[in-house]
Amino acid sequence: MEKNIRPARRVEEIKEYWFAGKMREVARMNAEGLDVVSLGVGGPDRMPAVEVVDTLCESARKDGNHTYQIAAGLPELRQAMSRWYKRHYGVEVNPDSEVLPLIGSKEGVLHISLAFVNPGDKVLVPNPGYMTYSGVSRMLGAEVVNYDLLADEGWMPDFDQLERLASEGGVKLMWVNYPNMPTGASADMELFRRLVDFGRRHGIVIVHDNPYSFILNDKPLSLLQVEGAKDVAIELNSLSKSHNMAGWRMGMVISNPEFVTWVRKMKSNIDSGQFKPVMEAAIRALDLPDSWYADVNAAYAERRIVAEKIMTELGCSFDSSQKGLFLWGRLPEGAGDSASFAQRVLEEARVFIVPGFIFGSNGEGYIRISLCAPVERMEVALDRVKKMKH
Repeated sequence: MEKNIRPARRVEEIKEYWFAGKMREVARMNAEGLDVVSLGVGGPDRMPAVEVVDTLCESARKDGNHTYQIAAGLPELRQAMSRWYKRHYGVEVNPDSEVLPLIGSKEGVLHISLAFVNPGDKVLVPNPGYMTYSGVSRMLGAEVVNYDLLADEGWMPDFDQLERLASEGGVKLMWVNYPNMPTGASADMELFRRLVDFGRRHGIVIVHDNPYSFILNDKPLSLLQVEGAKDVAIELNSLSKSHNMAGWRMGMVISNPEFVTWVRKMKSNIDSGQFKPVMEAAIRALDLPDSWYADVNAAYAERRIVAEKIMTELGCSFDSSQKGLFLWGRLPEGAGDSASFAQRVLEEARVFIVPGFIFGSNGEGYIRISLCAPVERMEVALDRVKKMKH
């Protein structure tokens, strides 16, 4: 008699990442010759700097560069990350004890959660917000407690609500993300100061996920600019968006030495470090001049103009002050739910956009357009949307 094998409970409790299923649908449509314009995923399509690619290639040709590396990464890489934080954010970072390279900041969400969250602990997650915060928390048996981000409040946390949630006890971690994904809202130092104060008073670790601070943003900010923030806060950052290196998987976590040590302990049991040529290329990327960021943003600014035209053609409204890699728009009255609206655009215009419901209940009634497509393809999308039946 055969005995049925069941997966771990977390497999049954966690849904597949929404984008995985949708990208299979888009791939099928492309295989049928429908030529879908993808304005969904936030993966930069442009090349990294030439000198960064050259550094990778040169390093990959050297003997001895293909073996395992230590979890803490190259000392020279940590030094480059420290310089980058000082130069662009004005934040002093000890490269020996306060920074840890990551195989992408998405993996850092897992490492940090493993280091701080026990089964049953509560984790504050923004609604709307990045799906991985909730997914990883549930994998670890934590209780996800959503806090609201609302359009009427500029997509900023309601501190009265946060105080109520904290007063109920059991909250260990809070996820924060500005410039915000998916809404494009920007924080200011007053918000960061209030978050640090909130975390300190309640013994809650504030984790700021900060990958979008250089995109269409004149003044990159770090939560760690708040005096004493490292005592209670952690910041994730990444080269994926700022340096067109999404597939390279190069991120970092920065905090006080004790927090970083705890995260490094988790990381050392999960991966065997990063490819040395990738780390050496990342060093080169982190030292690029300001002109690099200006060129990146010039391209995104051009695309943003077309994205706004697409939103307008779809009858959606939006805040023109948004920052980051996406444009977030409110559906017109009577448009129905966001999933049906986005599916109709996919089927009728062959343009893939993202429905807001996937980011949480407060995302319902919105759609998101990615700027990660050449302007020529975005103009194709605009022409197709214009021909849709409204």
